[in-house]
Order: sequence, then C-alpha cells, then structure tokens
Amino acid sequence: MKTIAKHWQRIAVTLIPLVLVLLHATGVMPLGTMQRLDDVIYDTRLRATMPNTLDERIVIVDIDEKSLAEVGRFPWGRNKVGHLVDTLFKQQHIALLGFDIVFAEPDESSGLSRLNELARGEFKDQAGFAERLKQLQPELDYDALFAKVLENRPVVLGYYFSSDGDGRTVGTLPSPVMSKNDLKGRSVEAYAWTGFGSNIDILAKAAPVAGHFNTTPDIDGVVRSLPLLAEYKGEYYESLALAMFRRLAGSPKVVPGFSDEQWLSRSYQGLDRIMLKEGQSSLSISVDKHISTLVPYRGAGGVKGGSFRYVSAADVLAGRLPADSLKDKIVLVGTTAPGLLDLRVTPVGQVYPGVEAHANLISAWLDDKVTLKPDYAMGYDVFVLIVAGLLLAIGLPLLSAPRAVLLSVGVLATVTALNTWLYMGFGLVMPLAAALVMTLTAFALNMSYGYFVESRSKRELAHLFGTYVPPELVDEMVKDPDSYSMKATNRELTVMFCDMRGFTKMSEQMEPTQLQELLTGVFSELTSLIRANRGTIDKYMGDCVMAFWGAPVETPEHANLAVKSAMEMASAVRGINADHRARGLPEIGIGIGLNTGTMCVGDMGSNIRRAYTVIGDAVNLGSRLEGLSKVYGVDMVVSETTRKQATDFAWQELDRVRVKGKEQAVAIFWPMAPTPQLGEAASTELKTWVSFIKAYRAQNWDQADVLMLNLMRMNAKKFLYQMYSERVASMRLLPFDPEWDGATNFETK
Repeated sequence: MKTIAKHWQRIAVTLIPLVLVLLHATGVMPLGTMQRLDDVIYDTRLRATMPNTLDERIVIVDIDEKSLAEVGRFPWGRNKVGHLVDTLFKQQHIALLGFDIVFAEPDESSGLSRLNELARGEFKDQAGFAERLKQLQPELDYDALFAKVLENRPVVLGYYFSSDGDGRTVGTLPSPVMSKNDLKGRSVEAYAWTGFGSNIDILAKAAPVAGHFNTTPDIDGVVRSLPLLAEYKGEYYESLALAMFRRLAGSPKVVPGFSDEQWLSRSYQGLDRIMLKEGQSSLSISVDKHISTLVPYRGAGGVKGGSFRYVSAADVLAGRLPADSLKDKIVLVGTTAPGLLDLRVTPVGQVYPGVEAHANLISAWLDDKVTLKPDYAMGYDVFVLIVAGLLLAIGLPLLSAPRAVLLSVGVLATVTALNTWLYMGFGLVMPLAAALVMTLTAFALNMSYGYFVESRSKRELAHLFGTYVPPELVDEMVKDPDSYSMKATNRELTVMFCDMRGFTKMSEQMEPTQLQELLTGVFSELTSLIRANRGTIDKYMGDCVMAFWGAPVETPEHANLAVKSAMEMASAVRGINADHRARGLPEIGIGIGLNTGTMCVGDMGSNIRRAYTVIGDAVNLGSRLEGLSKVYGVDMVVSETTRKQATDFAWQELDRVRVKGKEQAVAIFWPMAPTPQLGEAASTELKTWVSFIKAYRAQNWDQADVLMLNLMRMNAKKFLYQMYSERVASMRLLPFDPEWDGATNFETK
C-alpha cells in the first residue's frame, strides 16, 4: 500500500508543472519569464534559418555618413531631395519610391522668407527689388519645387504617430484606409496614438499616399514585429511597408478579416488578418491582436548584411550611378548614419537600420512567405502540453533514473521537432517554451521527490539531532556526521550578548499581542543577520539574544564576523526605529557586548532538556560588557581580545574597566566603521581622541581639556565626550595619584 501511495504521490508531483504551464498557456496566469523564453527561442531560430541572400528587387538609397560629408548635414534642402527623386525616376527609371523620413517643416534654406521680409521692409522702396524677387521666387521655393517633382509619380511618403501627452500634431495626415465602422462593432487592440508628425500640406497633396514608420519594440526592447495599421481618433492608417505594397498591387482596398472559430476565448475579438481586395480577388496578410505582423528578417542588416543593395544618396546626386542601374526597382530612401537615430535593436542585430525592417516586409509579401503566430496557437500549445505532461506523469514514476532521462529527452526532442517543422514548412510561430520548461521541471521534481523519499531515514535522524542542537550543526552532521561530536570541548570563540533597551516601557504601553508581534519581528531581523554571518543562536532570554561564533563549525574569522554582525544589527535597529516613528510605535535601543576567549562549548543541560551552549569566564565578561554599553552611550562594547582579532575595523578605545568579579582591568572598544569606510573627518577625530586618552591617563587635565574642546567641536552630541568632559572636571579637583592606572571600577553586574 505504501508503494502505491508513493507512486501516486510522484504522479501528483509530476503534474504540478503541467498545471502551472496550462494556466500560462490559457492566459489565466501569464508568466512573463515564459514569454521572454519564447522570444529567445524565436530569435535563435530566426537567425539560424534566415536566407542571408540578396533580394535584387528592393534597393535602399542610403543617407549615410558619406552623403552627409559630401552634401551637408541633414535635413537637406528640398531642392536637393527633389533632384534625388528626379534622378531616380528620369535617369534610373525606378518602379516605386518610399521615404522612411518625414518632411514635417517648411524648407527655408533658400533664404526666400528672409528676402520677402526685406522686400516688405528695408528694400520696400528700392526700385526693381520686388520685381526681381518675384522672378526668382519659383526657383527659391524649394517646397513647391519638391512638390512638383513628386506629382503624378509612384511615391509613398513617410510620417510617424506619437503619444506625447499633449496630442501635438504637425503636418497633414493622409487618408485613412479603414475606420471603426469597418470592424462591425468589434473591439480591436490596435496601437493607438494621440499625435503625429506628418508632411507639410503642399507635399501631402502632391504625394497623397503615405505610410507611418512607427516601430513597437517588445518589452525587452527588440523589434520583432511592425504595426500594419495604427489607430488615430477612430481611424486606421497604414504603415509605410503596407502603403508601398498596396501601391505595387494597384492600391486595393484594405478590409479587416475575422476568425470564424467559435472555440477561441471570449476575450478574442476575431481580427486575425487584413485583406487587400481588388474586385473579386483578394490578398490576405495575417496579423496579431495589435494588427501587427512579425518581420521575417532576411539577414544581419546594413550594407554588409547582404539582404538588400545599398546605394549612397551622394552617388545618386552626383550622377556616379550608371543610368538604369535601378530600373524597375523598389526604392526606399532611409539612413544608416548613427547621428540620424534610425537604428533599431532586432533579433538579428543590435544596430539594425530601421528602413530595412520595412524592406523585409515588402520582400516577404512579394514572395508570399510570411511568418505568423496563428489564432489557434493557444489551442496547439494546450494540446501539446496535455499530451506531453500526461506521458511524463505516467512514465517517469515507473522508470529508473537512466530510462527517465531517455523519456524526458525523447519528449523534448519530439516537441522541438514538431515546432520546428511547423515553422520551416508553413511559417507558423508556435509556443515552445512552456513545453520545454514543463518537461525539464517535471523530470527534476520527479527525481528530487524520489531522492528525498529514499533518504527519509537520514532526514529522520537529522530531525532527532535537531531537537538538541542548532540547525547549523545539523546541516554539517548530515553531510559528515563522523566529524562532529556533541561532547563539551574548550575552544576559542566569540560570544555576543544583545539586550533590547526600552522593553519595560514598551510592555507598559502595549498589549501583550502587540508586544509579542514587535519582539518577534525584531528578533527575526537580528537573528537573520547573526546567521547570515555564520553565527549560532544560543538562546533568547526575555529581551536579550545570546549568540556565538566559531562553533559548531570551526570559523577562524569568528571575531571579524561577530563585529560585522553587531554593526549590521545596530544599523537594522535604526531602520526599525524609523518605521516605528512613522507608525507611532515606541522606539527601541540595543546594547551589545562582544568578547573573544576560551569557552566550554557542547551539549549541556538535564535529562529533561538540553541545549548546545557556551559557558566560562569569557562568556561572563561578554555579558558584563553588554551592560556597559549604556554607561558609555554606545550601541556596543567590545573587549580587547576581540578587537585584536577583528582587524577589518577602525576602533575607538572607550576606557579601561574593572568589572565585578575581575581584579584585572580590561580595555574596551567601540567599532567606528570598517577601515576602508572611515572618512577623513572621522580619522582626524579618532587621532584627537587617542591623544585625549593619553592625556587623561597621565592626569594632564589642562591638555585633556584642550583636546576635549576640539572633540566637542567635531561631534558635540556624542555622549562619550560629554561624559569624559564631566570626568575631567571632577577629577582635576583631586590631587595627582601616582598609583591610578586609568581604569574605571564597576561593582555592579
């Protein structure tokens, strides 16, 4: 019966990743990491399968660095751009021209506007000036000249949409290709914008066909798809690539295409394609829910990418290009110059010319080779996940580890091969990440569960030891139990006592449950810091925590770690107090005592209750030092033995003290900061303090007064300085004592 129960338990464990990925695949609980993994898979496969061949039908006239050097900085005068267009049509006889740039502002480079101002002002009365200006105006109106060049030619201008908050608009939009009425009341998640930057009116009228060149990067900043239609005030406007392709196809009408599948989710509105209709014939272009389409990149991009021919605009303008070199070509005017900011991050290149993204789409449509994620991709993903998940859930618990590996590898290979076949053969981009993650996770969980069940006896043994010793020792004993013993031994360790101040006041002001919650939160924070620094929690004593370093796991740097932990605890309490002030709760304080010395450590107690703890004189001294922290106005007091071993810190000697039960005086210290973090001001203050302590112990009260005055100027609020100032004032009243060793006696614990 136990065997059957374990078998069903392993099946249930294996089904956990299946349930999770099904929630992702159905959209109930989308996982961003899974989508990013799918993107990585798509990018890798795209780079591995792209043709890397030249499409001779499309040419890019490039406003490159060479053009900027020869012609001048961009934007150029419209007379130069007009000359470029004229040359392309008259000398090269191209088939179609598209601009991946916008002419949003009037061209004033000819100086015509300034001449008009002069004609109305300074030269108003000068004979012949106005007449001569009237004669020159047709030659100097570069916008009108450019518009004349564009008229009645197959030219598609570019523009962009924006969402800058204030709905700023520049220029004249072309006519929309679709409206919301065409959607038959369906809600479509097309990208919508509130503003635009389009071409000036005279150019928009001369070349009425235009397309936007907006890109919509994915969440990782990579441009994998382009929006074919953009929404602005309820109307839909075509992209540059779509406008050029429609112009090549005879300007067919754009019509939305809706899915007839009834099994799709309710949130799906059914727009899965746009159709270009001309009479009885139509051409379908698949799109996603944003009316975007994946860009089937042909190669790495740019002049060296080899996907499209690049021709420098300077060569066209200078007439260096042989006549009819571009005859019947589809030409896109764009830029690869970094300073003109039309470079994009794509799956095939980190610096990819934006103009080439449009060229890739036109090329794919001409070849009728489009990659798409179909509307039934979710159904495919769910089907593959269920079949693969059930196969793993049933098979893995029955198989040995080697055969389980073979089954998992077989499932991975099958789903990957099927996915690749659909992509290569039909251009279908199907999800794959969920199936891969599910298979790997199911295998890992199944193997892990089997391992833990088989090692239950070992864990039960660890549980028994855990009732006696801290988890740190249990972990070490489980790895190598023969190397550790619970017998008491003498070791050099560092012990800490941390007492919470203000506990009595809080207990009077707070309800027991509130006090319990507060103490639990504080102790949890302090405990996590102690254990993060390899400390062992000995016990909690009311509002005090006792811990030690160096056992059960031998730690040579125990003193350094103890001091580091103490400083982090003090910092954490300051953060807790800031939160308490904001919530109206009482503030707390802590006092910490640290001492390093030989202590007896081991499993001690009675037959009823035992604990792994430390005892000895060195432990008692640590407890006494904790009590002195309040006397000296510091959050911790550290013994000289600890200070000598904790060499990573800058120390301020507080005093020499003779505590109750000890005949010999001990020096006590306070860590100012880790040595690398000690600033120049603190270093100066520390040097002055050392000089003061020497004068104080030499009973040179005049010098001590001067040095203390300097210290008070540096840090007037420091309690330690105020205390010593009062000591000096009282002790100068006493006669010089040659027997005084500079120590302060404390008769109470």
